[in-house]
Amino acid sequence: MRSRNFRLGLPGAFAAASAITVSGITVVGCLDRPIGLNEPRITATIAEIVPNSGISKIDLLLAIDNSASMADKQQILALAVPDLVESLVNPRCIDEQGNALPNNKQPAGPEQNCPVGSRREFAPVLDIHIGIVSSSLGGHGGNRCPDVVQDPTCGGPISKNDHGRLVAREDTCSPENSASTYQNKGFLAWDPMQELDPPGESQLGTLDGAMPGLVPALAEMVQGAGQKGCGYESQLESIYRFLVDPEPHATIEVVNNVAKRIGVDDDLLAQRAAFLRPDSLVAILMLSDENDCSIRDGGSYYRAAHSDRLPRPRAICAENPNDPCCTSCGVNAPAGCPTDPTCVDGQGSLILLNDEEDPVNLRCFDQKRRFGIDFLQPTDRYVKAFSEPKIADRSGNLVNNPLFPEANPKAGLVSPRTSGMVFLAGIVGVPWQDVARDPKDLGKGFKTSTDMENDGTWDVILGIPAENQPPLDPLMRESTDPRTGTNPITGEQTDVTPGTPLGNSINGHEWTTQGDDLQYACIFDLPQPTSCAGDTTCECFSSGSDNPLCDPNVPQQLVKAKAYPGLRQLSVLRGLGDQGIVASVCPQQVADRDLANYGYRAAIGALIDQLKTKISGPCLPRTLDRDDKGNVSCLLIEAKQTGGACPPCDPTNARLPVDPSHQSAIELAKQRSPGSNWDCFCEIPQLVGEDLAICQNDISDTPVTPSGESVDGYCYIDATTEPAIGNPIHVATCPENERRRIRLVGKAEPAKDATLVVLCSGEFQP
Repeated sequence: MRSRNFRLGLPGAFAAASAITVSGITVVGCLDRPIGLNEPRITATIAEIVPNSGISKIDLLLAIDNSASMADKQQILALAVPDLVESLVNPRCIDEQGNALPNNKQPAGPEQNCPVGSRREFAPVLDIHIGIVSSSLGGHGGNRCPDVVQDPTCGGPISKNDHGRLVAREDTCSPENSASTYQNKGFLAWDPMQELDPPGESQLGTLDGAMPGLVPALAEMVQGAGQKGCGYESQLESIYRFLVDPEPHATIEVVNNVAKRIGVDDDLLAQRAAFLRPDSLVAILMLSDENDCSIRDGGSYYRAAHSDRLPRPRAICAENPNDPCCTSCGVNAPAGCPTDPTCVDGQGSLILLNDEEDPVNLRCFDQKRRFGIDFLQPTDRYVKAFSEPKIADRSGNLVNNPLFPEANPKAGLVSPRTSGMVFLAGIVGVPWQDVARDPKDLGKGFKTSTDMENDGTWDVILGIPAENQPPLDPLMRESTDPRTGTNPITGEQTDVTPGTPLGNSINGHEWTTQGDDLQYACIFDLPQPTSCAGDTTCECFSSGSDNPLCDPNVPQQLVKAKAYPGLRQLSVLRGLGDQGIVASVCPQQVADRDLANYGYRAAIGALIDQLKTKISGPCLPRTLDRDDKGNVSCLLIEAKQTGGACPPCDPTNARLPVDPSHQSAIELAKQRSPGSNWDCFCEIPQLVGEDLAICQNDISDTPVTPSGESVDGYCYIDATTEPAIGNPIHVATCPENERRRIRLVGKAEPAKDATLVVLCSGEFQP
């Protein structure tokens, strides 16, 4: 049995006790001031809910852009699948300083132990669902992206609308889900202990497919997403549709020029119910090389994806798209706004935009300035979806967010998912130099959202859209024309001379887009060059192109891949704080797979860094006082529902009868978990003497005494003191200023059908 670290929450004002439940384990606890160090007899009754301990299951959703030009990025992500999967199911072994051991000393699988003197960063995750959604939601009622089209290269129909449902294709041309998934439910299930009914996948396998298992199956699904999807990439809305939407519509119809959502997509809801557990940690990994184009469903917004020409915007839009008078010439001017003579011609007819002003492929960028209308869903929709318990339904009414179900102890849901258990990682269009910890070496990882707030990176890559302030990095500004300026991170001048040699290390140089494409945020080397001869859709088809993706010596040879500014995705990631993880879709290098800066290795590492504290158990933000024997004034009680068949508390099993003076703690826990129906309670002992020292310092999963006897109980570890209390390796995954934990070892771990009540009080009496 593995030892477990539990968190005690520390409220802003003193609370004598608090409680929560997690995966069958309720954690109750807290304190905020120096505590009495006498025999722990709870007298105070103030309580509040605190965050839960370790995570036992993860639902991992990959949101993959499947529009044109994505095949190269999907291939790089597929090659990163071993990093992603093994980081969770076979965590690294670390030494006492928290440094990873060399690769040749890492265990081959989750069942193997770490070498002597080291331990895993966190316990292997033995229950994972992994699914994929694409960016294709069709034309939202518009005719430019019909749900199904005939594709000559596939010899049949392909989907341009995946409806936000899970996709599991074997290849690009598969019109339906065809890859092998768990019980044909559209997702993979990692189940090495074979506890699912029926059992899921128990083998990792190898990327080359020589050994079947989770890794090759997922890699195949990633590449099977393909690049034949809808060009109006609805990355954010696809995630929302699958995980959050209370009423995902079945179809959308346009009647009398008004789009209407029809019915409810029961197939999607069935997939969601099978994939999304109510108490899992949810990790979303979004991969895209373009800005999000999640068009609003309903009304006239479908016209953004329709062939009809749009009216001009009012003239004020060019100056300030946030001005209240900035609207389309095709609608009535807002009250108080003057008539705009630029909206009509000499005969008084409404002027429509022409092909040059409104190229067919560029309907989604800078819409308010170019059209006077923002046809896209507000990014705040997605920030709320991933962080708030209530969201608006189709009619605008506030309803329960399906991502955050309410507790239901009678149904066994004592600790449902909270916002702290949802993470969104975006591998998107942004120069890696802008968001890396070291702009010269991506191997050192990406900054956190907090890092970027503190050092001004968000202003560099995103600007302040609400104040009409563009990003400080000119390469992050959406434009068809060449941009001028200097990258604030590298100090490189943006090259505005088309056709010159690569002028900077980020996007090469600006190029002649001819008005029907955007300038690039970043570019990177392809693993293998591709000939564009005969392919009119290829960026280097024209031998006279000055596109920086083309080989200047072999003009029709594509040697680099590109990404456009991913501003909407970045806006959501910023709004989520440290729930959001930013990474670049342009890797530093794709040649040497052994290096830390290879491909999307740093992106996967950034996601795992955010998850591992949750998986291993959160950390204490404040120090607990100890008595002269090294004990803290805490009380741990295991609570169970037995229907009156409560067995005696067995001290040999680390279960003590509850002291009568602690009855108030039981009543408090019952109040905080109504409907729990607990009828069986035992205390878990705090270790003392030699056993305390072993718990604090021994790094094995099952510590024993020198005579070989099991150590069973709990202890407090704190690496922020001088000297440290216990071995710092136990808190190596915690933030530097929160390296403190309660550790449970041996038989002290709570039973799967039990709730652990953890209390620490400032009001004790002998």
